Amino acid sequence: MVGEHLLGRVAIVTGSGRGIGKAIALRLAKAGGDVVVHDENEDAPSKFGESKSLDEVADQVRSFGRRSLALFGDLTIPQNCQRIAEAVISEFGRIDILVNNAGGDISANYEKPEPNDLFISEPDLHVVLNRNLLTTINMCRAVVPIMMKQGYGKIVNIASVVAFFARSKEIAYSTAKAGVVHFTRCLAAMLRPYGINVNAVAPGDTLTGRYLATLKQRGLSLEDVKPKGRLERFGEPDDIAKVVEFFVSEWSDFVTGQTLVADGGMFLDRF
Repeated sequence: MVGEHLLGRVAIVTGSGRGIGKAIALRLAKAGGDVVVHDENEDAPSKFGESKSLDEVADQVRSFGRRSLALFGDLTIPQNCQRIAEAVISEFGRIDILVNNAGGDISANYEKPEPNDLFISEPDLHVVLNRNLLTTINMCRAVVPIMMKQGYGKIVNIASVVAFFARSKEIAYSTAKAGVVHFTRCLAAMLRPYGINVNAVAPGDTLTGRYLATLKQRGLSLEDVKPKGRLERFGEPDDIAKVVEFFVSEWSDFVTGQTLVADGGMFLDRF
């Protein structure tokens, strides 16, 4: 059953051609929102077999009776973020929700960086930092002025559980996601007088197509990711989407500057 608690709201979900982003886009549509889907380029959604194309995801949004728009662009380039914001305003007249999901521990050639510690290659270092932190900042710089004029907005940044504990691998990625967490707090403080909520979600290991494709690099097998119980399991993309739905709805109207870890308690002993 399609809900209506986001009826009339317009959302942008970056990196929503597949994985967590796609799950978020569809959940917001089910809740009544019009959803703008985005990916870096036309090939990105089909890379791990989760979507044929970004247009397919937009059609899935429309199947819930909602409006949608599919937009592409490298969000490390500020002009692309501005172009996306302008396109959404032209089509829908407002932007109520921004979910900064684009990112990932991805190298310059779209694989896991190797090496992936302090000695990560310089091109990969810049790619990982830029794709996770700079994309989030750039999209906020493009969308926040619109929300300030509206006097309303909900921003959710997708961080990671690795922002909160030391990891000898994924140093650049962990640092970038820690930056996303602190950026969330800073932006929340700045936008509090304007009635704009800014929060973050920090997923643990989540069974996206990309995660499954890199199991061997992570030293795991399919047997390792089989669920053992309701909480003793790896996350599914919709587990994260449910938390995002909370943050963009009226249920979180009095919550801002917070990061919610969604990992089923997998990393409790590391905090």
